[in-house]
Amino acid sequence: MKYRIVSDLPQRLRVRCGRYAFSREEGFALAAAVAALPGVLEARTSYLTGSILICYQGDNRSELLRALSALRPDALLPAPSGAETPLGIDLDFKERLYKTVLKRAAQLCLPAPLRSALTVWRGLRYIFSGWRSLRAGKLSVEALDASAVGVSILQGNFDTASSIMFLLGLSELLEDYTRRRAKNALARSLALNIDTVWVEREGRELSIPATALVIGDRVIVGAGQLIPVDGTVRAGEAGVNQSSMTGEPLAVLKTAGHSVFAGTVLEEGRLIVEARALADESRIGRLVEMIDRSEALKAGIQARSERLADKIVPYSFILSAAVLLFSGDWNKAASVLLVDYSCAIKLSTPIAVISAMREAASVRIMVKGGKFLESMAEADTIVFDKTGTLTVASPRVSKVVPFAGRERDEVLRTAACLEEHFPHSVAQAVVRRAQEEGIRHEEEHAEVEYVVAHGIATHYRNRRTIIGSRHFVEEDEGVRFAPAELEAVKREAGGDSVLYLAQDGKLVGFLCISDPPRPEAAAVVENLRRAGFRHVIMLTGDSEATARAVAEHIGITDWRSQVLPEDKAAIITALKAQGRKVVMVGDGVNDSPALAAADVSVAMKDASDLARETADITLLNSDLGDLVVVRRLGLRLMRRVRGNFRGIIAFNSALLALGLSGAVAANTSAVLHNASTIVISAASTRKLLD
Repeated sequence: MKYRIVSDLPQRLRVRCGRYAFSREEGFALAAAVAALPGVLEARTSYLTGSILICYQGDNRSELLRALSALRPDALLPAPSGAETPLGIDLDFKERLYKTVLKRAAQLCLPAPLRSALTVWRGLRYIFSGWRSLRAGKLSVEALDASAVGVSILQGNFDTASSIMFLLGLSELLEDYTRRRAKNALARSLALNIDTVWVEREGRELSIPATALVIGDRVIVGAGQLIPVDGTVRAGEAGVNQSSMTGEPLAVLKTAGHSVFAGTVLEEGRLIVEARALADESRIGRLVEMIDRSEALKAGIQARSERLADKIVPYSFILSAAVLLFSGDWNKAASVLLVDYSCAIKLSTPIAVISAMREAASVRIMVKGGKFLESMAEADTIVFDKTGTLTVASPRVSKVVPFAGRERDEVLRTAACLEEHFPHSVAQAVVRRAQEEGIRHEEEHAEVEYVVAHGIATHYRNRRTIIGSRHFVEEDEGVRFAPAELEAVKREAGGDSVLYLAQDGKLVGFLCISDPPRPEAAAVVENLRRAGFRHVIMLTGDSEATARAVAEHIGITDWRSQVLPEDKAAIITALKAQGRKVVMVGDGVNDSPALAAADVSVAMKDASDLARETADITLLNSDLGDLVVVRRLGLRLMRRVRGNFRGIIAFNSALLALGLSGAVAANTSAVLHNASTIVISAASTRKLLD
């Protein structure tokens, strides 16, 4: 590709290939190709000027220019959904805006009779829209707009009618642009990539990068994991949560021959899935569906505003009729129709909500619906899971203690073999410790049974082998602990969490898991209290000693230890029964029941797939401080919506009073009303965060 450099600043480069060197569609493909080059942060193209703007990092300018020279726009594959990229949305908005303004300017240059005829022709669209609304039995904003346009035309005020339609068109453009940009930002934030997957190749189970998957691979999916491909089940039996695809709340049983889809979650069991469509091909539809669903999850204040807006419309008609009846002045009656509260209320509130969701996405906070920001603002209680949430996302195995004459390395090898298929941070810590010590733990067990928040059971070398909490090992599996073993656990563990390993009903060792609090946890808890949370609670399945040590370090006075998953959900339900608005923050498969029970559920970046799927809000950074950010965002959103409401009522009431008194002409009222709607809607897109 030929080009010349027109701007060369540090880590910012603009080149020009010549006017119309590539088409609009080729520009999308070219931007995608350049953005994929090593070190490139952003690439934007303009097909009108043939320019490419590249923002990059590092000192790789020369390599970047060489790669750019090798590109051929006409040979690139079309960019998927290019028109819905930020570049495509911006270009489309500018083109539509230019066309609208140019059409308006051209119309003003026409002779008066032709201008009037064109106004009538354009007004028919609004009149028919209002008529359809009336036929459906609704006095909606469309009916009000149709009345305003129709009355102006009947009075012969063609310039007024034309101005009203021009301003309404600008309002529609602005709303559409804001929504599309917000949707795009949400789509990019929802694209939570799967880094590695397990596959079965040549009779062996291998862990490979997700990008190395090919059609026909047999993918192994365990409990709590996201299914990475569309495919057909070849072996295994499992319950799959398909709510993200079908809305079904309960898991669906999948066995050999059944189809499964990327983005659904395997709740329990184990499947081997033959891939027929990879993630890049199958998740696009899911993302769109999730975004559409997120818009349906409207904030309560948004739904109330829309209902209020619809209720106001009939009163506008009544007031207009009353003015005409008592004054006989069509101009004053028209001024009432031209100034309505509902238009600005209906536009500004959803724009404010979706703009807040877009802003959350820009700081890597994924919010699945506006109502969750509202609930976050109203909540008075926040409940934390401990492991992986208040504590670091990468705990470590501090000690491995064998019993029953076993070797220490054998205990660690067996534990790693059982834990390697599960996504929780504690399981990853066990596998990581075995790798660090060079201990190989090849697959030698049969199908693993995962018991949520309790442990793992399987047959290892023809022995019934279990690993998990004391409750699971002792109470559920019936393993008896000798006094000397309990004393050893107490002596060695200290404040660490403990994983117990047993075979054939006998304890053979335990692993101590050190899980220090996150460095920012204490400050975050204090800031959440200052932000209005009156109750901060910590729940954990760990021992009382471990729970107390973490709670005291962080500054939490209300904590509960040795809590089972069903108990966590019951605690959340009990808090709600007391009239509290509850936020639950968790990261593991075991937290999913509690997350589902809360008013607002929040999952951390390193959460299990099931926890992220269940959660209403996901923090895509590893910083617990984002909880304070999303709380502040919710509070400021509610403040903005209420402020907009007060401003709309005050301004439009003043316009009505001026119109009724005759101080302002109907034409001026229409211009001021529609201009105020655009200004308030545009102001609703301003940033909420500092």
